[in-house]
Amino acid sequence: MAISIGVIVVEEGGRRCSGKEFLALRARIPMASGPLSTRVAGLCAELSPRLSPRARAEIDGIRQRIDQPLRVAIAGRLKAGKSTLVNALIGRRVAPTEVGECTRLVTQFRYGTSDRVDIVKRDGSRASMPLDESGMIPQRLPVPREETAFIDVTLTSDRLANLTVVDTPGMSSVNESISDEARKFLFDAPLADDIDADSQAALSGAEAIIYTFTQSVREDDLEALEAFRTMSSRLSSNPINSLGLFNKIDKLAPNPAGDPWPVAGPLARNQSNVMRRVVSDVVPVVGLLAETTESGRLTATDCEALRTLAQLPEQERTVMLAAASLFATRECSVSTEQRERLLRLLDLYGINFAVAHLRANPTMGTGELVRLLFAASGFPRLRQTLDQAFQLRTDAIKAGWALTRLETLASTSDNINERELLRDAIEQVLQDPQYHRLRLIEVASQVTTGSVELPPEMEAEVARLALTSEPTHVLGMEESDPETLAKAALQANNRWRTFAVGGASPAQARVAHVVARGFHLLAQQLRAPRTAQ
Repeated sequence: MAISIGVIVVEEGGRRCSGKEFLALRARIPMASGPLSTRVAGLCAELSPRLSPRARAEIDGIRQRIDQPLRVAIAGRLKAGKSTLVNALIGRRVAPTEVGECTRLVTQFRYGTSDRVDIVKRDGSRASMPLDESGMIPQRLPVPREETAFIDVTLTSDRLANLTVVDTPGMSSVNESISDEARKFLFDAPLADDIDADSQAALSGAEAIIYTFTQSVREDDLEALEAFRTMSSRLSSNPINSLGLFNKIDKLAPNPAGDPWPVAGPLARNQSNVMRRVVSDVVPVVGLLAETTESGRLTATDCEALRTLAQLPEQERTVMLAAASLFATRECSVSTEQRERLLRLLDLYGINFAVAHLRANPTMGTGELVRLLFAASGFPRLRQTLDQAFQLRTDAIKAGWALTRLETLASTSDNINERELLRDAIEQVLQDPQYHRLRLIEVASQVTTGSVELPPEMEAEVARLALTSEPTHVLGMEESDPETLAKAALQANNRWRTFAVGGASPAQARVAHVVARGFHLLAQQLRAPRTAQ
């Protein structure tokens, strides 16, 4: 993606469009349960009355988890801008961005009918507290840190209706990469039988990860991501549902008035190649601009101050905008307090960007300026990538996680009849052609992690087939009719079957057979409407 300082231009998937057009990408696809996970939930409901009390309690918990929103963990180093990202995702400035007690604890943000902060103690009890005067989590907590398991925040934000966000403590080194609190919250089973139901639900794991960084990825970053992937393997967390976030890319600009995107785009692609075994993509953003615009913090008064700055004589304006210290301290008709606020909201890059647009269009309204700043943050692409990377596979992730838990329950049951009942039900579900997507997700994970080596073009084809249900994208054939697409799918099926029996290793052959069947089912899907007619 490239954004110019004069007129916003977005390059997405090879297509150029204006900033306004790209803002349409903000529309989010709900991350609700789909047909696969709904089927498994129905299976749980059917089995529950026929099981022992212990098995019934676990299977009811599995069904409840399927109906919950996708849980996304935000991870990264100290001062990588994780809390700023959380606020942008939520659409409210709730998570403290300054280092304090809260930033050292796991904090869960989920939808609720009222705004509420609960400190969940290690013994399962809760201590409630209100948000502070600015609408944020208070920096000082009423419970000692050593007694606190995590912070549970419910908000009325619509952004959380289909997405639960988990903010994890910053990592300072690979040895401290994952704290005991984060480990228990994100990946472990419930801590004790006497913990209340809400705590058990909160402690049951993350299904996707966004890893935030602000510089070239180092070896211990990769090790930390690998640790997350390994610990969460039973929750289907892998590169397919892990995303890299290259934050604070405005610092890459040659000067405060420069455009960082010509550097950020290629650098993000390079980092994506370095991290390709641990994340599905790397997205560059200016997190501060995203937080300010998404949380509605830029007011009409702020915009009038920017308009005044845009009207200053060129030499005076150039000197002021050359450095943050000069901007805050030089004599100016805009008050020092207001200028300091603008620095907190936009930093020098955002101020330069806004001033440049207000000089080009002095009558520009607040709403239009906010929209331009939002596009300049790179956050529209993050929204789109988040939807594509996680939403399209949420159904399979939840279904796969639930079936894995059912298989575990069957293998640990002491009751032979109960064990056979569970296994028969699981096998019945897996015979459904729709569930072939679970096998595709599994083999795509093997390929993207490098467990099974394939040529790059074949690896990309596996990922497309596993991660989207849109035939034109899977087959790389835009604006083609169903019959043409069906023929292409059958050709792909034959190509993979030939590969499976023509020199592939045993591991490659297993992957190839799953992929070939996936293309066969896609061809059937494309021809189904014609058959019905």
